Amino acid sequence: MVLVIDPQIAGISGDMLLSSLVNLGADKNKIIDGIKKSEKFFPNSSIKKIDFQKIQKHGIQAIQLILETDEDVHEKKGSEIKKAIINSTKSIELSKKAKTFAESCIDTLISSESKIHGISEDSVHFHEASSIDTLVDIVGITIALDDLQLFDEKIICLPISVGSGSVTFSHGTMSNPASAILEIFKNSNLVIKGNSTNEELTTPTGACILVNLSNNPVDYYPSMKINSIGYGAGQKDFETFSNVLKIIRGSENNFEVDSVKILETNVDDVSGEILGNLIEKIMEKGAKDVSIFHGIAKKGRPMNLVSVICNDEQVDEIVDTLILETGTLGIRISESNRFTVPRSIHNVSILLNGKSFQINYKKSSFKGNTDFKIEFDDLKNISNTINKSIKETESLLRKEIEKLEKSQ
Repeated sequence: MVLVIDPQIAGISGDMLLSSLVNLGADKNKIIDGIKKSEKFFPNSSIKKIDFQKIQKHGIQAIQLILETDEDVHEKKGSEIKKAIINSTKSIELSKKAKTFAESCIDTLISSESKIHGISEDSVHFHEASSIDTLVDIVGITIALDDLQLFDEKIICLPISVGSGSVTFSHGTMSNPASAILEIFKNSNLVIKGNSTNEELTTPTGACILVNLSNNPVDYYPSMKINSIGYGAGQKDFETFSNVLKIIRGSENNFEVDSVKILETNVDDVSGEILGNLIEKIMEKGAKDVSIFHGIAKKGRPMNLVSVICNDEQVDEIVDTLILETGTLGIRISESNRFTVPRSIHNVSILLNGKSFQINYKKSSFKGNTDFKIEFDDLKNISNTINKSIKETESLLRKEIEKLEKSQ
């Protein structure tokens, strides 16, 4: 199964995601009961009314969170909000993954504020996020995800619309997206995009929840069978589009299909050193792969066939590189469709020989079989650092990654 989050038009906020999960089928009574149990952990704030209702947003029927609160809070320490969220998830029957997720969300929000202001995480104070709304969003979404058993599914995210213009808040006026949004997305693989809407479309709470929910960015919908759709409405209204977050749950095909360009040229008077350097230069231009094959051409001449796989966007630069580096007088260009096994990119920190290393690896799954491959550059650098062979280093790293995978 796969869940697609589509914030391409209206961006994302906590209440929009929560509402879309309810529309997708999450038990709203379970969510409301869990949030009400959490209310006692948030001093000086109370929930007068909470419900979910159907609403029309620019012609789209969606679910919207109705929340009325009574509170006298202008700022609150990040550690207080974190404690309230942790206590809330402990008081509700949730899975281990759900509790970890909720804590990670508030940690991300605190960390972003800490980095922006150059202060310790213990010293972070929230202003806009000091409201009980933050607890409602994080706890409510955690309950909904657990109820739908989405923590065990693949979650992918389309480009996230952030709007444009400026935003005014406790620290004054700032260009949009604000620093908190940029800081949150900086350490993720997710992609943001602006548009002509002179509004903040993605909120810090929505952003911190999203980066902890998915690290799988996509430009297009995958090949999938749609099972259910959830529409979550935001509070604002816009003239030109529906302020609605769309999420889609379905069955993904075993293969993903895309289209690539293949560039080929024959060279018969280029040294091995130049070809080796050529591979590095072409990969730096964004090629997906480069292959060089030895052969015999006309008049019995030894030659090398250079073959490059790339996207449309890289064709011009790679053609220039091929001509300038090899002196070739012609390049063949063809288009090819390809099937690829779905994969996801992961980053983990592993302690080896008393040192901590950041490891990037790709994880693939096909017909129930899961495998992963460590990024070779990471493997090479760690091998040199700990003074072990690449083969031995890979074996050590695979064991550590397998332990981490089993614990999740």
